[in-house]
Amino acid sequence: MHEIRLHSRGGQGGVTAAKLIALASFRDGKYATAAPFYGAERRGAPVVSFIRIDENPIRIYSQIHNPTHVIVLDITIMDVADVLVGLAPGGIVVLNSPKPIALDGYKTYSVDLTGIALRTGLVVAGSPILNTPVIGALAKIGLFSVDSAKAAISEMFVDIKNQEAALAAYEEMVV
Repeated sequence: MHEIRLHSRGGQGGVTAAKLIALASFRDGKYATAAPFYGAERRGAPVVSFIRIDENPIRIYSQIHNPTHVIVLDITIMDVADVLVGLAPGGIVVLNSPKPIALDGYKTYSVDLTGIALRTGLVVAGSPILNTPVIGALAKIGLFSVDSAKAAISEMFVDIKNQEAALAAYEEMVV
């Protein structure tokens, strides 16, 4: 089972990204659950979402304490929270960063999700929205197929720039 913990800030699209990850996985014929965890909802506040993906029905509905993957949509969260807590050595980390970041002991991928969102016009109230670009990055590392990613995005969004952002992240992600 893939157990994913996604760290974001309110307004970045992290909760929607979790739903999209589950939907894309479902499109690939897998079982998936997605659940957010946050306090008083407000723009900029840290938000954690949990996603489980498996070939078999999922009967666990709780927070994820020992993830197989960690996704960080805003690396400044790493200054205030230990996003790697519980992640086993060799675990997968996906970071929103324009420059490669290496984290000793982990398989780390960096992609400029913010730059992609800005280039494709995914901006709400002046803030880049990162939910669809991260779906493309996750398809690149093989969490689900790029076709399933595109199908999930088209189910939730009609604006083509969402698929364009996901495809840009897919192409720019170095694996």
